[in-house]
Amino acid sequence: MAVKIRLARRGRKKRAIYDVVVADARAPRDGKFIEKLGSFNPNHDPAIINIDVDKAFKWVMDGAQPTETAKKLLSTKGVLLKKHLQVGVNKGAITQEDADKKYEAWIAEKEGLIQKEVDSVNAAKEADKKAKLDAEAKVNAARAEELAKKQNELIAAEEAAKAEAEATAESAEEPAAEASEETPAEEEKAAE
Repeated sequence: MAVKIRLARRGRKKRAIYDVVVADARAPRDGKFIEKLGSFNPNHDPAIINIDVDKAFKWVMDGAQPTETAKKLLSTKGVLLKKHLQVGVNKGAITQEDADKKYEAWIAEKEGLIQKEVDSVNAAKEADKKAKLDAEAKVNAARAEELAKKQNELIAAEEAAKAEAEATAESAEEPAAEASEETPAEEEKAAE
């Protein structure tokens, strides 16, 4: 029986999540499997890889063959490096302590790189968010300025209309006042 380490798809349409499983090579992709080693979610930036390194290492050492994608995932998590170092220990090329030190150093470096990538992605998201907020603030300021300008124009138009109405009312009152002032004078002339 040929044993493979491969991905089994799950999740909804266009948002796939994969399980990393150990399965018989003859079993269907999403069918029966021997053991689940972890999961892989490519929908995030960077992708989320959760693999039980000890289980995966045991299966790789027992002869399970990973598919190309599974091989990349196992390599990213350090399973294949651990296998390489263990083969060196088995052949007597290095000691177990040296192999463990090299593996731990590699894991620390890899975690640092991953954290750096996560920080850069978060910084880019924050910068993009800040740029959008700044652009929105500029648009809002322009709108507020335009509204203030329109309001000032309306106020000026209302004041002009009031002034014109007052001027019209005053001019209408002046002839009436003049007419009423002339009338008593005319009455006096008529009385004389």
